Amino acid sequence: MADHDFPMFDLSKFECAGAADKVALGAEVDTICRNTGFLAISGHSVPDSVIDGIWTNARAFFDLPQSEKDKVRAPFPGYPYGYLGQGAEALAKSKGQETPPDLKESFNGGPLTVPAGLTDPEALAFCYAETIWPESPSGFVDAWRTYYRAMEDLAARIMRVFAVALKLPETFFKPMIDAPISALRALNYPETDSPAQPGQLRAGAHTDYGSLTILLPQAGSRGLEILTPHGEWKEVPPVPGAFVINIGDLMARWTNDRWVSTLHRVVNDGNPARRQSLAFFHQPNWDQDIVCIESCLKPGEQPRYEPVASGPYLMSKFQSTVKPST
Repeated sequence: MADHDFPMFDLSKFECAGAADKVALGAEVDTICRNTGFLAISGHSVPDSVIDGIWTNARAFFDLPQSEKDKVRAPFPGYPYGYLGQGAEALAKSKGQETPPDLKESFNGGPLTVPAGLTDPEALAFCYAETIWPESPSGFVDAWRTYYRAMEDLAARIMRVFAVALKLPETFFKPMIDAPISALRALNYPETDSPAQPGQLRAGAHTDYGSLTILLPQAGSRGLEILTPHGEWKEVPPVPGAFVINIGDLMARWTNDRWVSTLHRVVNDGNPARRQSLAFFHQPNWDQDIVCIESCLKPGEQPRYEPVASGPYLMSKFQSTVKPST
């Protein structure tokens, strides 16, 4: 356990371990994912220069005049990539809750390449839609792509841990995530100078949609909270040198809710200061059917969910959060 009683897992220890020790370490992750599905990952080997590069460029982008950011605004509600300004999204709607728009802005980008031979028109129009790149800051695109690739690699390595935690072969998930439709989101929660509307948060209560999320919150920031199994909201602190990982809805479906996709939010904590974060949403291949893993079924138990395809599921959840045009 790390400071603040928050679970910490050393990925480098797992990757250097023998088979028996990997099983023991996987069991630790299994326990965490059964309880909250949130943990911090240290020993990830992502260079500081890669993190600093995206962090600096993302901040510089959000510092641009509004007119400059609007040049790369998503062209219509439901378009997944480019800039989304304040008032464009209400995440709680993905859970059926009507709230005012979230107090945030974001820049979003999708996969860096399109798989050869892909012809599915929905996939091409949604997950593989063009990312609308800004012209400035000048180092933004290179820093973004470098960080995205690092997160793709880290997510694949964490999925190996997850396989062992579920008592599966370490490479079980590999063919299901060899063309992931993951997205990277840079988030800026601007300084607030006026009271929020009733029920309005920086990010409404929601679960993530995919297999796992890799979050890098701003050092020293506050506001991220998870709903505990006891029904209480608990703060998730940034852990120096670590990423915060949480599992998403598709992993919960894969495991028949053995692992929980935990409700979380970003609250207005009384501190009006600006807050930033980076979130990488790892998502299995577009056409991957998410079917309950047999080892997650107890004797006589039936799957709780019908199979769903990764891409269409993601598309429907994303579009439910978007504020329609008027």
